[in-house]
Amino acid sequence: MNKIKTYVITLSTTFPKSHVKAGRKTFFKEAITNGIDGDHEKYEYQHFKIHTVRHNYELWKKRIDEINAGKAILSIRQWTGKPYYSKQVEIRQLNKVGIQKLRNMDDNFAYGVNDEGNVLPIPLVLLSINDGLELPDFKEWFKGSKPTPDNPMAIIHFTDFKYFE
Repeated sequence: MNKIKTYVITLSTTFPKSHVKAGRKTFFKEAITNGIDGDHEKYEYQHFKIHTVRHNYELWKKRIDEINAGKAILSIRQWTGKPYYSKQVEIRQLNKVGIQKLRNMDDNFAYGVNDEGNVLPIPLVLLSINDGLELPDFKEWFKGSKPTPDNPMAIIHFTDFKYFE
C-alpha cells in the first residue's frame, strides 16, 4: 500500500513582530472552522478564513494537484507559541483543495489569473476578508511581500469557493 504524503500549511496564532498588531491573536483557527463548517454561532469571535495566500505558486500547484489526485492530504496547523520554536497543532486535514494564481497587488485590487490565462481583478477588501483579516491588517501582513508576474503567489482555497473560473 502506498503511503499518502502530507503537505503542511502552518498558521500563526498571533500577528508577527513586524505587524502593527504584533502579539495579538489572529483567531485563524476559529476563522477556518467558521469558513469550512459555516458554524456561525459556535465562536465568540466571528470571522472567516476560507483560503490562505502563500508564496511559490508553482510548488503549491504541484502539491495541490497531488492532493486532488488522492496522492496526498493537506494538514492545516497552527503554532502553539512562537512560530518555528513551538509545537504545531492540527486544525484540519483536507483531501480536496483549490488553487488560483495571484499575479500582483496594488492598494485596491489583487490580480489573479483564470484558467484561460486572463488577468482579472479581485477587490483587495474581498481577498483580505476571505483570508481572515481586515483590509489594513492584510496590507500590513503582506507589505514588502507581494506577488509579481515572475513570482506569483498561490491562493489556496479550503472550500469550493473560487474568485473566477
